[in-house]
Amino acid sequence: MAFGCRGGEVMGNLYIATPVATSAPFDTIEVQTGTALKTLLQVATPSTTDIRIHGWGVSFKGAVATNPPGEVHMIDTNVAATVTLLDPAKWESQMAPNSLCVGGTAATGYNASAEGTITAVGAVIDPEELHPQTGYGVWYPEGRRPKIAISRFLRIRGLFTVDVACMPWIVWEEPA
Repeated sequence: MAFGCRGGEVMGNLYIATPVATSAPFDTIEVQTGTALKTLLQVATPSTTDIRIHGWGVSFKGAVATNPPGEVHMIDTNVAATVTLLDPAKWESQMAPNSLCVGGTAATGYNASAEGTITAVGAVIDPEELHPQTGYGVWYPEGRRPKIAISRFLRIRGLFTVDVACMPWIVWEEPA
């Protein structure tokens, strides 16, 4: 792994999770929010290291300007949703090793078909009310990046009154 130091913070490799087709033309894949609380994107931390969130966001493709805002938030939890497999991509360096946050139906993925029964939430991170014709993104400053412990599930979840196509993403660091 390539490591350095900035402002006293040890840094590792950065990775991004966003739904992308695994064959040509490798286009992004929209996720439908649904009218029940739904996990749009999930990152499963490995049993060997924590992760630090550098940024996250979601953009929407709402069709009706009069639709009310929906709720979108990121949570740290102990239970996986059942998702479509997604292999994280390298963010800065193609020389970096593959992410330890591997894809799988109960691991890193998108577009949950089942939420699972959550028994504990470590944190609700950055809850937002967003209009379905907008988007939201945040990049956390050094020293203030949320840390997700080993063997946890980081989820972006949404709840709207109508189905809305969206594009979620999370960028994180896997430290030494």
